[in-house]
Amino acid sequence: MGDYKLFDKTAEFGNGFIIAFVHQSQLLYFVLFLPKMLQQSYLLFGILAVGILSQINLFILSKSMSYMDSKQGYNGFAKLFGHRNLRIIAFAGIAVILIKLCFIVLGYAEIVHQFIFPSMQPSWLFLFIMLICTYIASQGMEKTLRFGIIAFFCTFWMILLYIPYFVPPGADVLDLYPLIPAGRDEHPWKGMLMIWSSLSGPEYIILALPWINPKQKALTYLSIANGISVFLYIVLFMACLFFFGTPYLGKISYPVLNMIRYLQTPVFERIEIVMISMQMFQYVFLASFLLLSLYGAIRISACSVHKETGRKGLYGVSFFVLVCLFLIDQFFGRQGKELNGWTNLQLWSGTLTYLLIPSLLLVANIRRRRRSSH
Repeated sequence: MGDYKLFDKTAEFGNGFIIAFVHQSQLLYFVLFLPKMLQQSYLLFGILAVGILSQINLFILSKSMSYMDSKQGYNGFAKLFGHRNLRIIAFAGIAVILIKLCFIVLGYAEIVHQFIFPSMQPSWLFLFIMLICTYIASQGMEKTLRFGIIAFFCTFWMILLYIPYFVPPGADVLDLYPLIPAGRDEHPWKGMLMIWSSLSGPEYIILALPWINPKQKALTYLSIANGISVFLYIVLFMACLFFFGTPYLGKISYPVLNMIRYLQTPVFERIEIVMISMQMFQYVFLASFLLLSLYGAIRISACSVHKETGRKGLYGVSFFVLVCLFLIDQFFGRQGKELNGWTNLQLWSGTLTYLLIPSLLLVANIRRRRRSSH
């Protein structure tokens, strides 16, 4: 894919891109819904524990990346899995990428609809977001990845907005109790599964492998990004517990964003509108990247990867995604709830991809190295 128009390569990205990509992909779902779904304060330890497991998974991913020749692009994956197996993997990847892409657009559109334009039909928001994503993706993978670095600098500072929630007169350390569950949790695995799925996303960096400098020590920067994400998870969850308390946290939609409504400044009356507007960079970047990845997966599964790419094909894929968004909005009626069953589908999808992709790559690389040594 690296020799064609949308996937050409004229530059390589280093450590800054790895940190920006991984951090943005991991922080996405926590902002959307996770504090409400966790609710219990003892899951602060759950975030830390799953963060350690995520670090082990990133170690496996970095090993896989170190074994691969990033310059070969599609041909490298074809040598690793075989053309037939790669087409099967790409065909399965179409569904996974489509689910993630639709969830990102639906999630951000729901936020904009609830906080900024409550009287606007969601379908217009879908169209507006997809038009932006299609334009960015049409500039090619390289420029889309550059846009990801811009998106990182537009959003990473937002954690500073939550500092006031740690020092109000009403904040009490007792709001973080119990640190150990007092009774038996009926579904102790569910919260951990949600955290794991929310930390998913770094596995998609293999799709940008041809544009990453092979001399970079990927594990170091993957670890930095994972550590930052886990730290922000803990800080945001603690802020939610201080502000809402455990009983009320489970009853409010988008607690991470609703908290900002209560901040008052002499400059901005509604800071959450500024925050949500800036977050558009993050959501649009990931959606644009996944749109190009979906286009590439369709080309591989259709055995047309060696044909020249063009914007018409990308526009067709974008229109297909837009139709899927309209259908999901109709059949998964939200009625004030965040995406309902679609959320669970994405949670399971993210859990499986983050667990299986690094291990599958590592096993395939080890088998290839053993075959080449005989």
